[in-house]
Order: sequence, then C-alpha cells, then structure tokens
Amino acid sequence: MLKNVAAVLLDGVHPFELGVICEVFGLDRSDAGLPVYDFAAVSAEGPDLATHVPGMTISTPFGLERLEEADLIAVPAAGRIREGYPPELLDALRRAVDRGARVLSVCSGVFVLGEAGLLDGRRCAVHWRYAHELAVAFPRTRVDPDVLYVDEGPVITSAGTAAGIDACLHIVRTEHGSEVANAIARRMVVPPHRDGGQAQYVERPLPIAPCDTVGGVLAWMEAHLDRTLTVEELAARAHMSPRTFARRFQQETGTTPYRWLLSQRVLLAQELLEQTDETVESIAGRAGFGNAAAMRHQFMKALGTTPNAFRRTFRVRSVSPLRASRRSA
Repeated sequence: MLKNVAAVLLDGVHPFELGVICEVFGLDRSDAGLPVYDFAAVSAEGPDLATHVPGMTISTPFGLERLEEADLIAVPAAGRIREGYPPELLDALRRAVDRGARVLSVCSGVFVLGEAGLLDGRRCAVHWRYAHELAVAFPRTRVDPDVLYVDEGPVITSAGTAAGIDACLHIVRTEHGSEVANAIARRMVVPPHRDGGQAQYVERPLPIAPCDTVGGVLAWMEAHLDRTLTVEELAARAHMSPRTFARRFQQETGTTPYRWLLSQRVLLAQELLEQTDETVESIAGRAGFGNAAAMRHQFMKALGTTPNAFRRTFRVRSVSPLRASRRSA
C-alpha cells in the first residue's frame, strides 16, 4: 500500500508540475476519509532552489537521504534537460526501483529517469515537444508521443504539465480504487479520467514544402476536401500518369496522397468542431469523411478521441454582448 511519497527537486523546477504532485499526495484530506501520505519535497541540489519562474525560490530541509524510505518518488520537470543531473540522485532512483519502489516523471522529468537507465526496454510518455529528443537520447526506450501517461511496472511517465494530474490520479486509482481517485479529483475540480491522448493537443499546421510539380494540385485538393478524390483524377490535373504523380507527391510532401488528404480532413473537422455549431454529421460531409461513423473512426486513429469529446474539450463558445454585460453587472 502506498504510504510514503517524495517529490525530488532540481534547480529550475517547474512550480506547476511540482504543485500537481503536492496537490494529489501532499495534502491532508483525512476530513473526507481520504488517505494521507507521508510526503516530502526533497532537494537534489541543496536546501535552496531556484524555480522556472524568475525570482521564485523553494526551500526544503530534506535531502536525498529522504528518498530511501519512499514508496513513490516523483520527478517534476526542471529547467534543464540532460545537463548534468547529480549522480547521487541517479543512484538513489536506481536503488529505489531495485527495492520495489515506484518512480513517476512529469513532463521533462522523464529525462532524469532516462539518465538513470530506468527507461531501457520500457515504453514511456513525454510532452509531444520532447518526444523526438527523448527517443534520440535514449534509443532503448519506446517513446509514445500520443498518450497522457504510461504505467510500465515501477516506472510511470506522463506527458506535459496537466497530464501529471492524470498520472497521479491513476496511481491513486490503482492503489485505493476509483472511489478515492474520484473524490480527490472532485476536490481538485478536475475530471478523474480524460478521454483521448495528447495527440489532440499537438499543433498540426499545414506542412510547407517546396512542391515544384504538385503544388497546384495540393491547393486544389485543399479546396475540395468534401469530394471523393482519386489518384487518377489528381494525376490528370497534374498532367502525369498515376504512378508518376504518386512518386512525385511522395518526394515533395513526404507522404502519400491518401494520407495527406486524411490529415487535412481531420484538421478541417477539428476547426469546424471548435468554431461552429454544425452537427457532427454535417461536419463529416464537409470534411470529406462521408458520414459521422467514418469520421469518428478516423478521429480515434489520428487523435485518440472522438469528435464529440474533442468538441467538449476545445469548443470556442461565443458570448453575446447582452450576456457579457449581465456578467459584468
């Protein structure tokens, strides 16, 4: 049973990521019948630490020796990546896993686990911005850039910032059941479980490539996403044979005509879900999916969530001047 939790801090620690860990494991909620953990914020680099926020510092009396008794060691993001982590910290993390403790990373804190060798042979999560860098730095790990968190035995890794909440609540749910995790989530005013993965949060601007021969066709395709398009039709517009067109398209865009169309249709559907009140069926038609069921299938494959769940998360709701004036009154 999880009883003893330590958050280990490096110079430049991100306050929000640390705050997530403190909020879930560091507060006494015994008044609501919720578990209380023996919690400590532990410094890996002296009693006084700078944070990622200019002018903000953190002081703690606990050093690395406090990690020896922890059942769970959490590593929040810090202001540096792969810049000389203390060897004593890496040794303490390895000893913790060897004796059966668990380790958790939030956002770029995963690089600390990687330097300790704890990611080797394991699947892990990280903020999508760092996915490539992590995969290059630690080729023996399997980086999943789409998920919010990964639980691989004693090593739990989470994506950026708020995904740390998801991972922490997952640990509570595993230890104490859904009722306890849901109660903590209600106190935090967050969902106990979020639909989908971080793929839905990744910025996906239209790729800009030097398209010498298919550029005109790309513009036409983007303007006619609602139509059923074939390689033969597109090749004819480019005045090429289908085989030559497919080869040139791959060379100049880095993908196939089908995949390019699919990605642009998903982008258009995302925009319409965010900014309009159109039904999912209508949006599916405008974006070229044909029907809502087909769009749902492609959304799940591309983003890990459904169109309705995406709309609930990202919907841009306009406020009329009358309602705005009433709110300010």
